[in-house]
Amino acid sequence: MPLNFSGTDIEALYRQLQSSAQGLDSNLAASKLAEQKSKLKTPSRASRELKLLIRQFTNPLVLLLVVAVILSAILGEVSDTLIILFILLATGLLSFWQELNAGRAVERLQQMIKLKCNVLRDGTDTEVDADAIVPGDILLLNAGGVIPADCRLIEHNELHVNESSITGESYPVEKAPGIVADSEPISAKTNCLWQGTNVVSGTGKALVVNTGGDTVFGQMAHSLVTVQETAFEKGIKHFGYFLMQITIVLSIVILSVNLYFKKPLFDSILFALAIAVGMAPELLPAIMTFAMSAGAKRMLKKKVIVKKLSSIFNFGEVEILCTDKTGTITEGVIKVKDVIDIGGKSSEQAKQLVFLNSVFQNGFSNPIDDAIKSLGLGTEGYSKINEIPYDFIRRRLSIGVTKDGKQYLISKGAVDNILEVCTQMVDEKGTISAIDKGRITALYKDYCSDGFRLIGICYKEMNTEKVSKEDERDMIFMGFVVLEDPLKADTIATLDRLKQLNVKVKIITGDNQYVAGYAAKKIGIAEPVVLSGGDIARLTPEALVVKAANTDVFAEVEPQQKEHIIKALQKSKYTIAYMGDGINDVAAIHAADTGISTNNATDVAKEAADFVLLEKDLSVLADGIEEGRKTFINSLKYIFINTGATFGNMFSVAGASLLLPFLPMLPKQILLTNFITDLPYITIASDNVDEEQLKKPRKWNMRVIRNFMIVFGLHSSIFDFLTFYVLYQVFKLRDSPFQTGWFVESVVTELCILFIIRTRKSFIASRPGKFLMISSFIALVITLALPFSPFAAELGLSVASISEVMAIGLIILAYVITADLLKLAFFRIYKND
Repeated sequence: MPLNFSGTDIEALYRQLQSSAQGLDSNLAASKLAEQKSKLKTPSRASRELKLLIRQFTNPLVLLLVVAVILSAILGEVSDTLIILFILLATGLLSFWQELNAGRAVERLQQMIKLKCNVLRDGTDTEVDADAIVPGDILLLNAGGVIPADCRLIEHNELHVNESSITGESYPVEKAPGIVADSEPISAKTNCLWQGTNVVSGTGKALVVNTGGDTVFGQMAHSLVTVQETAFEKGIKHFGYFLMQITIVLSIVILSVNLYFKKPLFDSILFALAIAVGMAPELLPAIMTFAMSAGAKRMLKKKVIVKKLSSIFNFGEVEILCTDKTGTITEGVIKVKDVIDIGGKSSEQAKQLVFLNSVFQNGFSNPIDDAIKSLGLGTEGYSKINEIPYDFIRRRLSIGVTKDGKQYLISKGAVDNILEVCTQMVDEKGTISAIDKGRITALYKDYCSDGFRLIGICYKEMNTEKVSKEDERDMIFMGFVVLEDPLKADTIATLDRLKQLNVKVKIITGDNQYVAGYAAKKIGIAEPVVLSGGDIARLTPEALVVKAANTDVFAEVEPQQKEHIIKALQKSKYTIAYMGDGINDVAAIHAADTGISTNNATDVAKEAADFVLLEKDLSVLADGIEEGRKTFINSLKYIFINTGATFGNMFSVAGASLLLPFLPMLPKQILLTNFITDLPYITIASDNVDEEQLKKPRKWNMRVIRNFMIVFGLHSSIFDFLTFYVLYQVFKLRDSPFQTGWFVESVVTELCILFIIRTRKSFIASRPGKFLMISSFIALVITLALPFSPFAAELGLSVASISEVMAIGLIILAYVITADLLKLAFFRIYKND
C-alpha cells in the first residue's frame, strides 16, 4: 500500500486489503504473514545456524593454515595434515556448540517478553505477537499500548496518541475517524495512526494498512537506527586488534628467520601459522556469548529478563542507579487516606468530583486512579461528555461531565498546575470565594512534610459539551486527595546491600520536594540534597553536571528533565542505570547505559529497556548487578589467561625455534596444546567469583590488560626457557623427546595458570567452579596419557624418563608458586582496576 491512505474511503481500503469490519479470516492472515516474512527475507533457523557453523572456520588465520596443510598433503605429509585438520575441526565445532546453545537460550528469553497486540480474526478478539500483524488486520487499541503498524482509524473513544517519535510534538494528539486529504502533512492526519507511536488515553479500532519497512517509521528507521556498542564490546574489539597485530608481526618474523636459516619451507609456514592460531583468541566470541548467555540464565532465576545480551556487562559496571520511589522504595500500593477541603477537613463534594474524574478517564491504568476508584462512590445521574487527557507538560487530567442538563469540567493533577488555572476556591464553609493560594500552599506543605502525596482538585460549570485545553481556566479550587504509600519493609536493608556493592541510589520522581525529601530521610539519608524540576530548568547544562553528581533526590521532575539528569551524570563519567515503567520514562531509559523496566510496564517502556524485571524491587536489581559483575569478571579471566600464559608460551616457542636446530614443538602439537587448553576455558563462564571482586563496579581497562600481558608473558617465558635449557643441555634431548617434554610442560602450566589467574587472592584460598575443576582434570589426564597412546608416534610424542618427569614437575611447581606471588603483587598495584 502507498504511504498516503488518509484520503481513501474506509470501504475502499477494506476491499484493497481483502478485509472487513470483522477483521481477517485466519487462513488469509496466515498466508499474508508468510508472504510478509518472505519479503523480509528472514533467514530460517537452519540457515542461521549453518552460517554460525561456517563462521567458526572463516577466521583468516585458520583459512591460511587449512590451505598450507592441504599443500603439505599434496607433497606427501598426509598424516600431519589429517591430525591438524581434525584439531581445527574439533576446535571449531566446540565453539559452534557453545554459541548455538547460548543463542537458543537468548531466543527463549526474548519469547517471554515479546510485545503482544489484540486484533480481530474471524470476528473474534485474538492476541497475537506484534510482528504477526499484517495489512488488513483490525487492531484493538488501549491506553499504554504501542502501535505496531500504520493504520486508519475506524472507531474511537477519546483516543489520544503520543506521536513525538514521528512528529516531535510532545502534546498527545486527539484522533478521530474520517477523511483527510493525502496532501496534508503527517501531523495533520488525525484519522491515521503510525507505527512506533503509543496510545496515551482512550480506546479505538484501526485498520492496519502498512507494516514493517513500508511504514513511515520503517522508512525513517534506516537513518535513525544505530546499534550502540557497550564499553565492554569496544574494549573487546580493541583487544582483538591489539593481539592480532602482535600475532601477525611475530608470525612474519618467525617465518622470515626460519627461511633465512634454510629450514624446510612448508614446515616453516605451518609452524608460523600454528603459532598465529595458538596466540589468536579464537574462542573469544564463543566464550563471550556463552558467558553472557549463562549470566542471562542466572539473572532469570533472580527474576531479571535480559533483552540485549551485551548489556549484561554494562549492568556490572553500574555505579549510580536512578529510580522512582513508587514501587521500589515504597510498597507501590497507593491508598487514599482522605479527600479534604482547604481547612483540612474531609469533603464529600471533593471526593465525588475526583471519583468522577478517575472513573470516567480513559488513560492508561495507574495506581493513583485505581486508589481513587476504590472509594466506591456512585456515578448515578452523571455521564461523560469529553476528556482532556493527562500530559507531562500540563500535569492535569480533565473530564467533562453532564448532570441534570448542566455541564461541568472536573480537573485533577499536580497541585501547582491545578492552582495555576484556578481563580476561586470553596472554603471550609462551602462558600465560593477569591482564591487564597498562600493558605492552600501552606496546608499542602504541611501534609507533604509528613510524607503524604497530595493531588489538587478543581471544577467549573460550562456552557458547551466540547472541551479543550483552553477551557482549563477560571476554575474553582475544591481541595486535595491525600495519598499514602508506605516504605517497603526491606528497603533500608536493600539500599545497604547496594551501598556495599558501591552503587549509589538517586531518586528521580514527579512528586514534590517535600514528599521526596521525607522519603529520603526515612531510608537513611540524614540531610538529603534535593533538586526540584524548577531548579533544573534554571540551570545551564554545565551547572547541572556539577549539581547532579551531588544530589540525592530530584523532585517535581518533568519527563524530558529525567533524560537531562541521566546525561549530566554520564558527563561526570558515571555508568548509569535507570529504572522506569511509564511513558514518561522512555527517553531516560534510552539515555541510560542500562535501561530497566518491569513486566507490568507500558509496552513502550518495555520496548526501550535492556532488562525487564519480573518484580519491581530494588533487591532484584541488586541481584542483577551482582550477576552482571560475575559475567564481566569471568569474561576477563579468559582475556587475562590468553594474554598471560598463552602469549608467553607462544613467544617462547617462537624464540626457541630461532635458537634450536629443530622445531621446539611441531605445528600439530601447538594446535593440540591450543585444543586441550580450550576445554576448561569454555567452562570459565560458570566459574565462582570471589565476593571481594563483586564489591565494586568493574570497567574495561586496556592498560591493565597490556601490562598484565607483558608481566606474565615474561614470567612464563623465563620458565619456558628454563625448561628448554634443562631438556636440551641437561638431558641432551632432541626432536621428539624434547618436543614431548615441552608439550607436557606447556599444557600443564596453562592449566595451572588458569587456577591462579581466576582469583585475585592466593589460588589456594579461592574455590573454583565444579565444571572448571572437572574439565581441567580431564584436560590434564588427556595430556599425560597422550605419550602412552596409540597416536603418540603420529603426534610426535614419546615417553619420558622418571628423571625428566621430576625435573619438569619441579619447574612447574616453581612456576605456580612464583606466578601466584607475582599475581598478588600485580593486583596490589592495580587494586582499583
